[in-house]
Amino acid sequence: MTVFCTSAFRFLLRPGMAGLVLLMVALAAAPAQAQKKVKLKQADQLRGTGKGDDSYQRVLGNVIFVQNTTTIFCDSAHFYKSKNYIEAFGSVRILEGDSVTITGNKLEYDGNVKKAKLRNNVVFTKLATSTLYTDNLDFDRPKNLAYYFNGGKLVDSINVLTSRKGYYDLTSNMASFKKDVHVKNPDYTMTSDSLQYNSRTKILFFRTPTNVVDKDSSTFVYNGGQYDTKTRRSDLKLGEAESTDYKLMGDDYQLDDIRKIYKLRDNVVMTSKKENIVIYGQAADYYKLKGLSKVYNNAYLAKVDDKNDTLFISADTLVSIDSPDPQKKRLLAYNHVKIWRKDLQGLADSIEYRSADSTIYFYKDPVLWTEGNQMTADSIRMLIKNGTIDRIFMNVNSFVISKDTLINYNQIKGRKMTAEFQYKKISQVIVEGNGESIYSILSEKKDDKPLTSMGLNRIICSNITIRFKEGKVNNLSFYTKPEARFIPPHELKVEDTVLKGFLWKEDGKPKRNDVVKPFKRKESPSPIQP
Repeated sequence: MTVFCTSAFRFLLRPGMAGLVLLMVALAAAPAQAQKKVKLKQADQLRGTGKGDDSYQRVLGNVIFVQNTTTIFCDSAHFYKSKNYIEAFGSVRILEGDSVTITGNKLEYDGNVKKAKLRNNVVFTKLATSTLYTDNLDFDRPKNLAYYFNGGKLVDSINVLTSRKGYYDLTSNMASFKKDVHVKNPDYTMTSDSLQYNSRTKILFFRTPTNVVDKDSSTFVYNGGQYDTKTRRSDLKLGEAESTDYKLMGDDYQLDDIRKIYKLRDNVVMTSKKENIVIYGQAADYYKLKGLSKVYNNAYLAKVDDKNDTLFISADTLVSIDSPDPQKKRLLAYNHVKIWRKDLQGLADSIEYRSADSTIYFYKDPVLWTEGNQMTADSIRMLIKNGTIDRIFMNVNSFVISKDTLINYNQIKGRKMTAEFQYKKISQVIVEGNGESIYSILSEKKDDKPLTSMGLNRIICSNITIRFKEGKVNNLSFYTKPEARFIPPHELKVEDTVLKGFLWKEDGKPKRNDVVKPFKRKESPSPIQP
C-alpha cells in the first residue's frame, strides 16, 4: 500500500503535471485573492498614466468599483491597481451592504486595509437609525467604525447632536461625541464635553458633566448615568436641577420626563431662591406638573434671616407646593416636627409655611419655647417679619409657663393669646377671654441674702396684658372684673400652684443636634450653620 501511494505521487509530479498542480492551487486561492482586490466594474472612459509603482488608471464617467459587499460610485477616479488604492472625485457614493450609504465630494480608499477617507459634504446614513453630516469622515470597514473630526452632526427622528469630533459604531449603533457637544430636542437642549448616544435605543449616556435646559427654562446638570429619549426616563448620577424658584442637587437621579416626575436620592439639597430656604434630606420626589416637591428621610430645612440667624425645622416629610399664584404657595412639614433656633425651640405634629403672608402655622399639640417661656395651644400661628419673629398667635386653650430661679412656675392661660416680639425677644403677651394667672412674688435681691418666695398671686379675669423685660415678666395688667387672691407661702397647697391643664414639657425641648441631621457630601455646600 505504501509503495502504491508513493508511485502515484511520483506519477503526479512527472514533467508537465507539476504545472497542473500549481494551476489547481492558484484556482483554489483565486476567490480569497479576489476578496482582497478592488475591482473596476464600470466606467465610460479608461486612460492609463504614470509608470511603475506610480502608474494608475484614470477612469471617467459613471464609475463603479466593488470589493466584497462594498460598492463605490463616483464621477471620476484614479485607480492604483497595483496598490489596491482609489482616489475618487465628484458625487462619491459608497454602499456598504444594504444598510449603510455614504456620500461626499472626495474619497481615498485603501483596499488592503479597507479604510475610506471621505471629504467635503459627507453624509453617512445608517438605514432606519440615523444620519451623520460632516466634512471629514474616516470609515474603517473591518471595525465597522466611522470617525469624524472638525465638526459633525448626527440626526435621527428625535434628536440632533453636534460636536467637534466623534465616532459611530455601526455594530452597536453607539455614537460617541467629544468636545463642544450639543443636543437639541423639542423638549430640551444639552451641552457637554463628552456624551454617548445609541441611535437604535435612543438612549443618551452622560460621561462628563452635562448641562440640560428644559423648554420651560428649568436647568439640570448630570454628571453620569443615562437618559432614554423615547420613554423620557433616566437613571442619573450626582447632579443638580434648577427651576425658576428652586435648585435641586442629589447623588442619584431618576427622571420620568413624560409624566414629569423627578426622583433624587442620597444627599439631596433643595434651595428656594426667593425664600432663602434650603431643604436637606436623603430622598426627594419632584412632581413638576403639580408643582410639588417632597423631601424625606432625615429631612430638615434651614431658613436664614438677614442677620444670618438660622431657623431649622425637621420632620419625617417636607413638602413644597409651588404655584404661579403666590397665595397658593406652601411649605409643609408633617409628622414629628422639631424646631430649633438659638432663641426659639418647638414641637408639633405638623406645620405650614405660607410665603404670601410670611406665616408659620403649627398644628396638633404644638409647643414653643422662647426666652424661658413655654407656649402651648390647640393651634399656633407665627408671623415672620424682616426675617425674624414678629408675633405668635395662640388659639384655644392657650397656655404660657415660665420657671423662675426658685423653680416656681408662673402661668398664664386663656382662650386666645398674642405674644409680641421686639429685637428677637418677647415684649408682651395679650390674653383675650377666660384669662387666668399664677405669679410667684419673690423677695428683693440683696447681695448678702438669697432670694425667697413671698407668696403667690392667683388672678381670674377676662383679659390680661403681660409685659416683659429682657425676656422676663416685668408687670401685668388685668381687665374686666379681675378676681385676685394672694396666698402666703405657709398657706400654699399643691393644687394652688398650678392652673388646670398645666403640663411642663421642657424634657422634650429639642436641641440643635435633634433637628440638624448628619449630612456628608463632597461636591455640594455644607449644611447652613447658625
